[in-house]
This record gives sequence, C-alpha cells and structure tokens, in this order.
Amino acid sequence: MSDFIQLHILTSHAPANLNRDDTGRPKTALMGGTNRLRISSQSQKRAWRTSDVFESALGEHLGVRTKSFGRDLYQVMKDGGVDEKKAREWARQIGATFGKLKAEKKQDNDEDLQIEQLAHILPAEREAAIALAKVCAERKAGPEEAELKLLTQDAHAVDVAMFGRMLADASDFNVEAAVQVSHAFTVHRAEVEDDYFSAVDDLNPRGAGHIGERGYGAGLFYLYLCINRTLLEQNLHGDKALADKALSALLQAVTKVTPTGMQNSFASRAYAGYVMAEKGPQQPRSLSQAFIKPVQAWGDRSMLAAAIEALEAQQKNFDAVYGDCADDRCVMNAEAGAGSFKELTAFVQG
Repeated sequence: MSDFIQLHILTSHAPANLNRDDTGRPKTALMGGTNRLRISSQSQKRAWRTSDVFESALGEHLGVRTKSFGRDLYQVMKDGGVDEKKAREWARQIGATFGKLKAEKKQDNDEDLQIEQLAHILPAEREAAIALAKVCAERKAGPEEAELKLLTQDAHAVDVAMFGRMLADASDFNVEAAVQVSHAFTVHRAEVEDDYFSAVDDLNPRGAGHIGERGYGAGLFYLYLCINRTLLEQNLHGDKALADKALSALLQAVTKVTPTGMQNSFASRAYAGYVMAEKGPQQPRSLSQAFIKPVQAWGDRSMLAAAIEALEAQQKNFDAVYGDCADDRCVMNAEAGAGSFKELTAFVQG
C-alpha cells in the first residue's frame, strides 16, 4: 500500500503572462461555466526542476532533458583529436542509445547528431556516455556493441524519480512519475487583458520608436499535487535521506518558484499564501470542486480568505461523506500568520 502526500496550494499572482498559448496570450480554461486563467503543469514542473532551489539542494542528483546530447559527445571526441567524420559517426552511435536519430546524413544544423524526441538522461548515463567518448578518442576506434549499453534503472536523478521519463525505444528503462501535478487555475472568474505599450527612441524622443501589445492576467490560483512517497523511495532505490531532501526541495519550489514567462516585463514573483498538506494511504483526491462556483471577495473578506474558507469546507465535506480522506494534516496560512514553513517541511518529510 502506498503512502500519499497531497498538497493544496493557493498563490496570488499580480498581472503577468507566466504561461503563454500559441497566440502569446496567457493560457485559460473554462470551469464552472466561467473563464479562468491557467498555468500548465508542464510549465510549472520545468520551472521547479531548473530552479536555483533544485540546483542548490539536489545539483548532483539532477538529470538533463535534451535531444542534443550527441553534440557534446561529438565535441569531446573532436577535442580528443578524432577527425570530424569519425567523431560524428561515433557520436551518432553513442547518442542513438537514448533514441532514434533525426537524420541519417550530416546536416548543417547538426540534426544528424540529435534524437527525435526529448530524452531525460540520468547523471550516471551522461557520465558513462562522455567517458565512452573519451575512450573512443584515446584508442582512435569507435564504440563496441557491449559498450553501448549505457541506459540504467539506477534513477538517482531526483527530477526523473519525481516526474518520470518515457523512452519510446527502450521501455524497460522508463520511470513512473511519483509526483502528479495539476494545472493551476484561478479560483474566480478571470479575463485576459491587453497591455498597449510604446517604446521611445532615445535619439529621437519626439515619437514612439516601437508600438505593441501583450496579453496579461491576474488572479488567485489553486494548485494540487499528489506525491506517492512510497514510489518516490522505490524510484530512488530505497534512499530515504535523498527522498527527504527531494521533498524539501519540491516544497520550496512549489511555494516559491513561478514559471519564467515574461518575468522581466511583469516581475511576478509570488510566494504561496496558503498550503494544506495531507498524509495517508487513502485514495487521493483534488479539492478543485471547491472552486466550481467562482469565489468572490465581499466586505472586509479578501479573495484569499474566501478561497481558504471554500477549500477547507470542501475538505470537511469529503471527510463527512467518505470518511477521513487523510490521516493527518498541516496548514500554513500566510494571510493569518498561522503555521510555518519549517513545520510544513517537517510534516511533509514525515
């Protein structure tokens, strides 16, 4: 039986465009018959795993997701004195370990050294591939078939253990994600607005040197995470200490790190205003139902206070009809100054 950790997070974002759609406007969703702003789970996960928080806490335990690893291998062999043709051929052989190559013949843009799909490469796999490239350069001979068995299930890459990986051509080395992340959405009705702006030419200040517009939106977002603590430890081969470090870093990231879209224009650096953490073996469930009816602020009650009230009421109603949906809970409320991040971290680590 798995032990689950569930996080329910409310974060207020001032006007921003953190996650754009194909037209460059903030992403949206229709929920409860009203339009909401949305931040995709993919955007959030990338922001977290590439953040300074993850790097400082877990640097040596982070993989790299790329199509272009073959370029690094090619450069290692070129630096080792291998001629271009052989270096390219051998880099292709090693790089093909991680996926099907995009092109068969040399391309000016190096597509022949790239694989078709992004592959999340573990630190041990990357080190082994680079070491093999150096060996090839030293002996002036390409890789042998036995040497190309570079993939491993030793997933001590925390980001892979958390968010999983899928290798289409090597399914035995896939990793099931231990962390599920929802799309964040505003708990209230929200619209995308347009910012019309102009830029003045410093050497010709009498008129606009540039005129443009960009979409933006603001709101209070609900985010839900489900963490399978049991699976996380399994993915990390029973390393409980590393799992605890991973959980601490993840909690830091989800409460403090936001996607980087248009940050220089909007500086939307937001900390979570409220977090409810739950633990237990019960079947997980989101509390998004609390916001099917858009929340409204009224009187002296803020939007955040209204959202907290709705979320906690939904949690209690689920418990009333299904029985306890968690064994224990911990709450941090920055609006009321209740709880602390230290207590929340200790609770999540268990």
